[in-house]
Amino acid sequence: MPTNFTVVPVEDVEDGSNSPAASEENKPISLGKIFQDQENVDNLQESHSDDGQQESSPFISLDNDEEQSYDGKNMALYEEEMDSTPMVSSLLNKLANYTNLTQGVREHEEAEDGATRVTVPQMGTFIGVYLPCMQNILGVILFLRLTWIVGTAGILESFAIVFMCCVCTFLTAISMSAIATNGVVPAGGSYYMISRSLGPEFGGAVGLCFYLGTTFAGSLYILGTIEILLIYIVPTATVFKESNNEAMLNNIRVYGTCCLILMALVVFVGVKYVNKLALVFLSCVILSIMATYAGVIKTLIPVCLLGNRSLRGEMIQSCSKMEVVKNVSVRTNLWDFFCTNETCDEYFLLNNLTEIKAIPGLLTSVFPLENLWSHYGPAGTMIEKENHYSVPAQVPSNDKNKYFVFNDITTYFTLLVGIYFPSVTGIMAGSNRSGDLRDAQRSIPTGTILAILTTSFVCILQALFGYSVNNPVIGALAWPSPSVIVIGSFFSCCGAGLQSLTGAPRLLQAIARDGIIPFLHVFGHGKANGEPTWALLLTVGICEIGILIASLEEVAPILSMFFLMCYLFVNLACAVQTLLRTPNWRPRFKFYHWTLSFLGMSLCLSLMFICSWYYALVAMLIASCIYKYIEYRGAVKEWGDGIRGLSLNAARYALVRLEEVPLHTKNWRPQVLVLCKLDADLSVKHPRLLSFTSQLKAGKGLTIVCSVLEGTYMNLKENAKTGEQNLKQAMAAEKTKGFSHVIVSSSLRDGFSILIQSAGLGGMKHNTVLMAWPAAWTQHRESSARRNFIETVRETTAAQQALLVAKNIDSFPDNHERLKEGTIDVWWIVHDGGLLMLLPFLLIQHKVWRKCKMRIFTVAQMDDNSIRMKKDLQKFVYELRLDAEVEVVEMHESDISAFTYEKTLVMEQRSQMLKQMQLSRTEREREAQLIHDRNTASHSSMSDKAAGATSDHVHMTWTKDKLINERNKQREGMAVKDMFNMRPNQTNVRRMHTAVKLNEVVVRKSKDSELVLLNMPGPPKNKKGDDNYMEFLEVLMEGLDRVLLVRGGGREVITIYS
Repeated sequence: MPTNFTVVPVEDVEDGSNSPAASEENKPISLGKIFQDQENVDNLQESHSDDGQQESSPFISLDNDEEQSYDGKNMALYEEEMDSTPMVSSLLNKLANYTNLTQGVREHEEAEDGATRVTVPQMGTFIGVYLPCMQNILGVILFLRLTWIVGTAGILESFAIVFMCCVCTFLTAISMSAIATNGVVPAGGSYYMISRSLGPEFGGAVGLCFYLGTTFAGSLYILGTIEILLIYIVPTATVFKESNNEAMLNNIRVYGTCCLILMALVVFVGVKYVNKLALVFLSCVILSIMATYAGVIKTLIPVCLLGNRSLRGEMIQSCSKMEVVKNVSVRTNLWDFFCTNETCDEYFLLNNLTEIKAIPGLLTSVFPLENLWSHYGPAGTMIEKENHYSVPAQVPSNDKNKYFVFNDITTYFTLLVGIYFPSVTGIMAGSNRSGDLRDAQRSIPTGTILAILTTSFVCILQALFGYSVNNPVIGALAWPSPSVIVIGSFFSCCGAGLQSLTGAPRLLQAIARDGIIPFLHVFGHGKANGEPTWALLLTVGICEIGILIASLEEVAPILSMFFLMCYLFVNLACAVQTLLRTPNWRPRFKFYHWTLSFLGMSLCLSLMFICSWYYALVAMLIASCIYKYIEYRGAVKEWGDGIRGLSLNAARYALVRLEEVPLHTKNWRPQVLVLCKLDADLSVKHPRLLSFTSQLKAGKGLTIVCSVLEGTYMNLKENAKTGEQNLKQAMAAEKTKGFSHVIVSSSLRDGFSILIQSAGLGGMKHNTVLMAWPAAWTQHRESSARRNFIETVRETTAAQQALLVAKNIDSFPDNHERLKEGTIDVWWIVHDGGLLMLLPFLLIQHKVWRKCKMRIFTVAQMDDNSIRMKKDLQKFVYELRLDAEVEVVEMHESDISAFTYEKTLVMEQRSQMLKQMQLSRTEREREAQLIHDRNTASHSSMSDKAAGATSDHVHMTWTKDKLINERNKQREGMAVKDMFNMRPNQTNVRRMHTAVKLNEVVVRKSKDSELVLLNMPGPPKNKKGDDNYMEFLEVLMEGLDRVLLVRGGGREVITIYS
């Protein structure tokens, strides 16, 4: 008999007491009224979504076309995620000009300051790199000590010294060029490069050593300035009038301190004037060198010998005992020095005076063969010319020996190396100005290497000439007058001293502002305009220590130690980065190799101990103490350093370290979780997926190959072991290095979810998921393949992991193939972290793809300036150090074609029909529940009648699930009649239009390419659109052979920085 149902809505407990429905809970509500109440039911359905909350912007809407409006319909397929992944066309100009760099891309200084520094570089290679390097390399040692070194060490050993030092700096320049061209070097020069490559501990230690070296270099230049002043310009301007060596040292200390104070005031008041005068000082250096070599061509510099002993040059007017004046022979002034009270020195009387050539001019065709060998000796040794006739005195006269030339210090080969090495320092001058260069990645290698080659030629050429054993005689070489080189060398030393006092405080300020050494924090402050006042005061204090030493020969080895240590770690940084092969290591300078860096590092270490083994140990001890201090007390910094990259290959200690701070963008590489399918025989269904993984990884980083068996572990544990063995065999066959694992789960979806969440250990966790496109989803629409795929996409997005989906994976090349030519095409539609840019670079490193070229396409719409976009894209790609052709494809607004409209309609009709042809599991449960409720109601009615009850109503409790399902059932019953009269949803039409138009462009441009990389649109937020989502992706990839859909993990993975 008919039964009348009464539906009682069930309210939430927390709302039951206050809602209006609570007061009317016993009032009957008909099913027809519920099904007609469209708004209430829709709200219930939305509140019942899997996400537990109402979606604000559904990907697809079957009931309501009112949604957020977007400009145009060309990119409707990507519009749902525009907030997190903006269009490339809107972001490209800001990326190219560094004005919209995200947190992952910006360096820590910019991120902490809260603003990006935008500069307008102006200087080119010649002004910005070549000339500053020349000015720093050609300085005080060249003018004041090189000829003395040649005279003492001889031509052969002098050539060896110069050659060894020049090779050391040349190899360091190669390593530095590689690091400097591996992205933007905003500030800090070599300190920045070392700290960002080897970490804050090494960076802080070497940065302070570099600071001390630069400070002592200022002392060296000031001592050179005062020595030129007191010996060559105004020798009478002395405070201490005694003629002994100690008085001269005191004079140098007094004048050096005054000069230091004056230079410090200039730096404090007007640094801009120092920079303006730099070109003037450099002009003086070049003019002096030109005057020197002009004099070398024609000049004969005489040296006067008494017997075989050299006389001091300042006392000689004529190298003879007698001279003719107005036809009368008279004694020269030498008699006044060697004779007193008519008593003359015996050695003076017994020996004759001889004049020899110290530096023979080239025009004389005389090569100084007698100076091929060294003339070392202890301090106080009288300089005597070998194989030259002399008569020894029977009674030595010590009071007259002061007129002869003596060794000021004990000379030996290693000492001369330490004294000469500061002459080749200064190769960092170009990299220190990287922020002021128009194109730093081209200017730094070219300018630095050209400057080293030029200065090396100058020094080696000068080492071939000279017989100077006294204080420098290079001033006598100058043509047309010695004053040219005296003035030039004086201003050269002044300029170099000012540059050192300008650069050293800024370097200390940069270290202090990094916050890695707490006790230096005060030196990070300065004047309102940023001038490092406190750092300048400390620099002046340390520089004064070098001036109080008052000896070029004593100060030079000190700064040699610090510079050599800095160069050592520059080479080490290049070698580590090259051996690690991190994806961010993409220098534009290609002429480097880790063996050259290792050779340079070894040479630097050798030179440190050659110069002075105890200074080397002291410098290494200082650096070690600073390193340990920063490690235990310094601030935690993450700069993407190479030492952290090495931790990826270490054991437990490294795993713990990797979890301490987040991974930096520069160390990011795809750590891949490969989701493989096993066939009925438990063999790998797509082995080319493993081949592609090995080509992408090249044995670096983490690879985990996993599969899921559906069932229970107790029943399938043997199958799991067999499957894991088959995975290992397949990995070995495809040369894929990594780990394999097979798990058993009640469903494939749950198994994939577990792997995505928990695969890996500590810092060795995956950040990228690789899987094959489920090609069978169109044949078996009722299967779980489509649902598993979409849920995997959603879960990787929620876990902030990148996703790679390979279409036609079986057609990808294996590891034995060699693609002769072709292109890898990147279609950069939206910016989701730069993974699209990084993947082709990694593939091209493998021998399979090595001969392929990379092309980057992006889409310009109606309001975009395509010409400007192409320039910005070229600039951005250049700054990323990628070799790629770029092209901007214009996609103007066009009407939606009849083909697109019809294709959308067929898609929706097919989806609707399939829904009518199958009963879901939930619906079957609902039917069984209704039958059970009906039987229960009949039994209850009979019992009531037997008890005398008169009511024939059956009260049944309905949940929201049942309410929604009943509403859908009634709607679906009407839908079959109206299926062929339905109109397609406008949102679906727009999305299909995007897929069709974009596919047309991609097929036209990239049909013959070896691989196409596309931005993968996000899955629908409303899960009712899952069928349509797969259709859109199919249309997007239609007509393409090898496609890799790429979805970023929500972070930047590529950066312009070094």
